[in-house]
Amino acid sequence: MRVFRGFHHPGIAPACALTIGNFDGVHRGHQAMLALLQSEARHRGLPTCVMTFEPHPRDFFATKAGKPELAPARIANLRDKLVELERCGVDQVVILRFDEQLASLPAQDFIRRVLQEGLGARYVLVGDDFRFGAKRQGDYATLDAAGQAKGFDVARMMSYEVHGLRVSSSAVREALADGDMAAAAALLGRPYAITGHVTHGRKLGRQLGESAAGAADGFRTLNLRFAHDKPAASGIFAVLVHGLSPEPLAGVASLGRRPTVEDAGRVLLEVHCLSWPLSPEGGYGKLARVELLHKLRDEAKYDGLDALTAAIAADTEAARAFLATHAAQRRQTTRDRI
Repeated sequence: MRVFRGFHHPGIAPACALTIGNFDGVHRGHQAMLALLQSEARHRGLPTCVMTFEPHPRDFFATKAGKPELAPARIANLRDKLVELERCGVDQVVILRFDEQLASLPAQDFIRRVLQEGLGARYVLVGDDFRFGAKRQGDYATLDAAGQAKGFDVARMMSYEVHGLRVSSSAVREALADGDMAAAAALLGRPYAITGHVTHGRKLGRQLGESAAGAADGFRTLNLRFAHDKPAASGIFAVLVHGLSPEPLAGVASLGRRPTVEDAGRVLLEVHCLSWPLSPEGGYGKLARVELLHKLRDEAKYDGLDALTAAIAADTEAARAFLATHAAQRRQTTRDRI
């Protein structure tokens, strides 16, 4: 899959079958749309292209209005979005910077300058609630009329449902906000996960709970940064870590701002592995994928490091119990399939 920031690049496909959206989470509704896009592209002999936006348009308008609380919580970072788009077979992704210039572009100019001249769109697939152009003046009817006049095909995909529930990024955000990781996984078609490079932290975990952790290293953690200020999930989770050893590593993780140790820290995913098969330097620099399988509790601020240590010890045991049950259920499911 090729990724371009903007469409003024020599390597970009001269024509494509295109879909447009934020694709936050790349949930099952997105996956169904991308499968349809692939089918239509094959019939036309075209590569598939996804056009998406950074920042999220609602982030832009919330900042512009001075109301950051109106920005949506972010399900996935850009890396995870691109990985899932590639898994869905997308040939090309074009990331447009959503700024004042793009926000003020009239709908007809967007069609001409972006879809036709920029991307060479021969087929355009959009969702049932698609709007575009300055003041959201463009809709499906606008796009369809332009397609008939200018010679490209336009199609609309209606909402996708699972067990009677409309699958949407908003539904995924709601499930994650509620800590319902099973519901989020059902909407996504996979366990909710965050990927990132392991970075150096403050090494505070090594000082905490040496006796409780049962090792001289205390509660050593892997640290992954989450690029957005408003993650859709937050709290303490039982997790599996992929990418650092041949088998997934069981762990307990905190996703949030660490209120006990920082007053205004950036969002961080900290993972303590229940067993530590890594070298003293851990996985620094490596790319890890952390599956958040079960929420144990919300973040809390404690009166000192002793209280924090006790809470981490309790979380570790709760995660160990959940993951043991989870592993047993997976083994039983595997036996049933055989």
